[in-house]
Amino acid sequence: MPILLLLAIIAVPLVEIAVFIQVGEAIGLMATLVAVVLGTMVGVAVVKQQGLAVLTRAQQQMDAGIVPDRELFDGVCLVIAGFLILLPGFVTDTLGVLLLLPPIRDLLRSGTGRFVKVRRDGTPRRPSPGGGVIEGEFEEVDESARRGEGPHDSDPRSLP
Repeated sequence: MPILLLLAIIAVPLVEIAVFIQVGEAIGLMATLVAVVLGTMVGVAVVKQQGLAVLTRAQQQMDAGIVPDRELFDGVCLVIAGFLILLPGFVTDTLGVLLLLPPIRDLLRSGTGRFVKVRRDGTPRRPSPGGGVIEGEFEEVDESARRGEGPHDSDPRSLP
């Protein structure tokens, strides 16, 4: 995983620079800069509006005693979208805008749902390796025997 992160850190700026050059040659420097600034401003406004809507829905579901799992996923997507939109560039803006689209988030949710198999109570659906069984021995102790009462008073183990 760290190697993928390193490659992304190197590749994303290079791709953004290449796209900036292409767009700048096609529409000019000033139009390119205006497009980047306007795109960021509009993107931030949309993220804010959708974020407030998701927060309201999550609060309503929690008040009704329902776990707002869909809203939590949408909230994470909106945070990532906001981050991508704030980064200067057309590629990251495009990825951020894609995360703002509910059908794209639905696709991502169903895709990640296949990999993340967790019940609502937080326990995994599949048993852990080894079956999750801990072997051991136990001895039942009567409550009266623990307090030193009753017929167990003559037990040599209970002598001081």
